[in-house]
Amino acid sequence: MMQEVLISAQLESDLTRAINVCAPDKVFVLTDDTTKQFCWPKLQHFECLKGANLISIKPTDYNKNIATLSQVWESLATNGATRSSCLINLGGGMVTDLGGFAAATFKRGIRFVNIPTTLLAMVDAAVGGKTGVNFNALKNEIGVFCNARFVVLNTLFLSTLDNENTRSGYAEMLKHALISNEGMWSELLNFDLGQPNWETLQPMVVQSVKVKEEIVAQDPHEQGIRKALNLGHTVGHAFESFALHNGQQLLHGYAVAFGLVCELYLATFKTHFPVNKMRQTVQFIREYYGSLPLSCNDYDQLIELMQHDKKNASKEINFTLLADIGQPIINQTASKEEIKEALDFFRETI
Repeated sequence: MMQEVLISAQLESDLTRAINVCAPDKVFVLTDDTTKQFCWPKLQHFECLKGANLISIKPTDYNKNIATLSQVWESLATNGATRSSCLINLGGGMVTDLGGFAAATFKRGIRFVNIPTTLLAMVDAAVGGKTGVNFNALKNEIGVFCNARFVVLNTLFLSTLDNENTRSGYAEMLKHALISNEGMWSELLNFDLGQPNWETLQPMVVQSVKVKEEIVAQDPHEQGIRKALNLGHTVGHAFESFALHNGQQLLHGYAVAFGLVCELYLATFKTHFPVNKMRQTVQFIREYYGSLPLSCNDYDQLIELMQHDKKNASKEINFTLLADIGQPIINQTASKEEIKEALDFFRETI
């Protein structure tokens, strides 16, 4: 089933339309405790949500697990959800990932609508049909491809974000620009991320979503070109899992930004990505994303985590690299020595 992305100017009328198309017998709304406090009040009075059942879960990626998933299934079952019910996921990527998986598997699948409330979810997690939970401290280890019937994008939620969550989402926009075109990349590097102008950002968000939509439409199940969206993610997911293993919270976009540093460096000698463009991108990341404490004693653990990546074939670690901006090259591999060299570069530069 294709998903429909609504660039929403009128949230209530767009959500009403989405619910009417789904024609549910019951409506459920999934939030986490943060979006329940800051985002649910913006739409709880909507007529289309009258009588909706609210389910709230603990926030952060740390809780994107089987126990929380079970809690959502339990709430759906206890409150009489049927195969004709609809789940609305109101939140960031953790909520849309977990809520999408809960909907895709409850009674073999009920319809769901994503209303992403973070920049990261708008440009990445909520669009494209990937759902899932973390398992055994590995990122998104269990999940399915399943499209939301609608994704309702309304930038009014962005004003609720703190700096860190804004920057987290912006890293995925930067990745979209790198695999898409130089004009977009240049615009993003020249945007003042320290004092973001939401009006200026809105059309940039729409452009970023379109990049992902077009790629996903060509390759829904990641057999080919969709792998371009994994730029920065092989190392980035390892950084994220590394933080989870050590009981730390590393926002997904920060992990991707740090992953981009390593993978753009790899691309300079593996696929001849221009060094000056790599350095300009790395400079931007260094300015806005800070650093990640790392020692060479951590390298083997990070490489082991990369070997668990779902994109790998046999024992080779799979990367998406760039020949230039807008020229992604998928299914690239690197030796352990080359990966360690990239991690050295990361430590010296960031």
